[in-house]
Amino acid sequence: MFEKIPARALSDTVAQQIQKQIEKGSFATSGKLPTEAVLAQEFGVSRTVIREAISRLKNEGMVEPRQGSGVFVVERAGIRPLRIDYAQAVEPGSVVQILALRRAIEAEVASEAAMRRTDAQMADIDAALAKIGTAVAEGEDGVAEDVAFHRAIANATGNPYFLKTLTFLNQYLEAGTLVTRKNEALREDFSRQVREEHAAIAAAIRAGDPMAARNAAQTHLYNAARRLAEAGIR
Repeated sequence: MFEKIPARALSDTVAQQIQKQIEKGSFATSGKLPTEAVLAQEFGVSRTVIREAISRLKNEGMVEPRQGSGVFVVERAGIRPLRIDYAQAVEPGSVVQILALRRAIEAEVASEAAMRRTDAQMADIDAALAKIGTAVAEGEDGVAEDVAFHRAIANATGNPYFLKTLTFLNQYLEAGTLVTRKNEALREDFSRQVREEHAAIAAAIRAGDPMAARNAAQTHLYNAARRLAEAGIR
């Protein structure tokens, strides 16, 4: 049923193949997937890889582990969960496309945060911004801190769906941010621009100015794409 893959392959590859079988209706009779041991043997990978693949499919709402019974396909009534291929998401061209997706979402997120943030949430945003500078000063890439800054802004909107969307995108945001921050670290002017852009977003939110916050977020992500283009990443 399944195609053998190398043991070193990412769990995402296993998840993709299981997903294809689910969509073909291979488990329609009982809705139950083969056991972890059987899947590991069929794919030719470790059980750890299988567990990671099942966890990914669970997070995407495709399967449901039932204690003592196994893993079952979730009845979705034709509704397919949003999914982004991780391997493709880290390719240079896809990074630019994900930046465009982020721009559409995070511009509105920043605007909403400017209108609705509390003093405590503003303090969280400021603290997250400071941690980016600390991480970079200590020689780290600041990727996790960068993502945390944008999540703090989403949290300040008071809209759980903004936060859920960014939580879903988080793994791809980290991949894309890693590419952009590595690129930006190559030039001091790039690093300075990023610091100033982040500060501008925080300042607009602090001032309660939704239009300025939206523009600052859009400018930041437009410039991130421009910096990639200048570095030859398109």
